Amino acid sequence: MTRFRWLFRSLLPAAFCCATTLAQAAGFAFIEVPADKDGPALRGAVWSPCSAPPGRIDLSPLVLQGTRDCPLTGQGLPLIVMSHGTGGSALGHHDTAATLADAGYVVATINHPGDNFQDLSRQGYLSAFATRPVDMKRLTDYMLGAWPQHAQLDAGKVGFFGFSRGGYTGLVAIGAVPDWTSRQDLCSPLSTRPLCGEIRRKEIPATPAPDPRIRAAVIVDPLSVFDAKGLGHVRTPIQLWASALGGDGVTLQSVETVRQGLPSAPDWHVAANAGHFAFLAPCSPALAEAVPGICRDAAGFDRVAFHQGFNAQVLVFFQRHIAPAKAP
Repeated sequence: MTRFRWLFRSLLPAAFCCATTLAQAAGFAFIEVPADKDGPALRGAVWSPCSAPPGRIDLSPLVLQGTRDCPLTGQGLPLIVMSHGTGGSALGHHDTAATLADAGYVVATINHPGDNFQDLSRQGYLSAFATRPVDMKRLTDYMLGAWPQHAQLDAGKVGFFGFSRGGYTGLVAIGAVPDWTSRQDLCSPLSTRPLCGEIRRKEIPATPAPDPRIRAAVIVDPLSVFDAKGLGHVRTPIQLWASALGGDGVTLQSVETVRQGLPSAPDWHVAANAGHFAFLAPCSPALAEAVPGICRDAAGFDRVAFHQGFNAQVLVFFQRHIAPAKAP
């Protein structure tokens, strides 16, 4: 969960904006999902296939390599929705999103309300976990319905990518049911964290219904409170990643428990010598200076090289299960 709370509020907006130097060429646009009965407005971004030559997108201090508001090319395009970790950002996996967009996918992501780098108001409460899958359903509804280019998407080809709490989000979205008593290590008996009190008092929010539109899911170093019983109804193909060194409430053992509890064996990967935050996009110098805790890797670990292989494996998995239509 977040012992590393990203409290440097004055630095973080600029830091995240600078974490873009390694993004590939892709169409890029901001989006906003309107508020409705299920929650507040959701702000995020979309990466998409783009036939224009790449350029520099200056959003001061944000710099992206790609094309701002590029006309969407293609028909029957698959949609991947992304869920970030606690205290994270819609831009946290920008390099993975760009890789997928370059290969013919539309990738949409949002900042989870109350659990993002600008707003941590619900980070320590179970309600943040209950609303995350709902956020992603609303994002999917918007992309397949109200998004101006929705007619170019294939509603039968929806995938999910989730990291950390986003991995938890993805598992719930495909049918897993959490057991908040299963991870005693997350809450000491004397913990004053609100969610620990909620667990002790059995004030557990209802688990949202799964989203049957999701055809494949990449689950990356998930924060897991799942056992075999809670995972028993998951039928969606999964690529499951674990960091060998763990961190932020995630351990190799806790992810291994997910692997062993799934009814069908996932496409399993362990990132050797990697800590939990190694799955975030490689850090720019500005981000590394502002928030070294999410940018510092173990000795000998090359995040840039790792992400080249990681992104390639993610792409191969989605191509296997929800491949883009072939160009005529």
